Amino acid sequence: MAPAKAAGAAAAAAAAVSLAVLSYLLCSLRSQRRAPPEKKRNGRGKVGVVGAVGSTPLIRIDSLSDATGCEILGKCEFLNPGGSVKDRVAVKIIEEALESGKLVRGGVVTEGSAGSTAISLATVAPAYGCKCHVVIPDDVAIEKSQILEALGATVERVRPVSITHRDHYVNIARRRATEANELALKSRIDEQTDGIQLEHVNGYHCHGEMLSSSPLRNYKGGFFADQFENLANFRAHYEGTGPEIWEQTGGNIDAFVAAAGTGGTLAGVSRFLQEKNQKVKCFLIDPPGSGLFNKVTRGVMYTKEEAEGRRLKNPFDTVTEGIGINRLTENFKMANLDGAFRGTDLEAVEMSRFLLKNDGLFLGSSSAMNCVGAVRVAQSIGPGHTIVTILCDNGMRHLSKFHNDEYLDQYGLRPRAAGLEFLADRKLEP
Repeated sequence: MAPAKAAGAAAAAAAAVSLAVLSYLLCSLRSQRRAPPEKKRNGRGKVGVVGAVGSTPLIRIDSLSDATGCEILGKCEFLNPGGSVKDRVAVKIIEEALESGKLVRGGVVTEGSAGSTAISLATVAPAYGCKCHVVIPDDVAIEKSQILEALGATVERVRPVSITHRDHYVNIARRRATEANELALKSRIDEQTDGIQLEHVNGYHCHGEMLSSSPLRNYKGGFFADQFENLANFRAHYEGTGPEIWEQTGGNIDAFVAAAGTGGTLAGVSRFLQEKNQKVKCFLIDPPGSGLFNKVTRGVMYTKEEAEGRRLKNPFDTVTEGIGINRLTENFKMANLDGAFRGTDLEAVEMSRFLLKNDGLFLGSSSAMNCVGAVRVAQSIGPGHTIVTILCDNGMRHLSKFHNDEYLDQYGLRPRAAGLEFLADRKLEP
């Protein structure tokens, strides 16, 4: 009997263990089904076009490094799927808007943009089930409008006016989001949800009449991206670009420099880097017609042209696009800066041709200005330092203006330098 009892006990124990193992496996399987794997980015299991945003290479710009005795590194943001650093901003803005309920699938994202942010929004919006409506100045390179239309965005080209004017492209874009929300609400106003009359869409309360012929009538509300003031812009770089630069340099970085349009890149990166190491110096490079140089160096926002009582027709008297501004944005206010440099149009043009010839880098106007800034920083702090800048976009969307010698001839900007003589040492102020 003893052997039989022992055998029975052993069998019961084995059965119990098998049952426990089976139960564990079933629970584990159910858990996996209930909680699908998180969408991963930054090179680890990338998902779709959104997953391809970020984790861009940081490269040594050989010609500038050899000429200055510094390690000048460029973050290749032009390799993002939408072709620019603004892809990061577009993803962050849309994701935060969806999470907050201010935007829903089937809605339209509106934005006033000189081109790059608009292109990025039009690139990633379909991945979230949304559309894009863009308002841009009519003096930006025509290929930007063509790209936007090819991406399926609705494009409004308007004349450049002051931000205080109701028809500034940013203000029009804001109105388009409001119109989309009112139209969406009107189309649903008679619907009932649990017996309660609908009163708002995406947080917008309806009143008044809208034209039924509006192109915005077919969307489930609108959301104004507001890249200049929306701090999702800053967070995209504080949480993404900055940490990537720190990791890619192994923390061995002495300075960071970039131009500012919205100020999001400069603010996010500078704040992150200086939180990691207060010794990292961060600088602005500012194009002609922008007031940020004076704000950083003197605490007063005005341009040389304004001080002398003369202005050209455009708010920013420069051939560069997407950088320079004459107001403080909420994003720029987040920046930690140690100083600023002025760059000229001719320096940016010459730099773009020099890098194409010597490094094979075909860059847009803001990227070229950033590289001018990198050399200025190198001249300021001396050899033996590591300096990082942003290569925002490539030259493909600048063919009709910045990379068009006939256009540049109108402003006396045809490049003629053989080397880097156009960047001979000069004082901080021109």
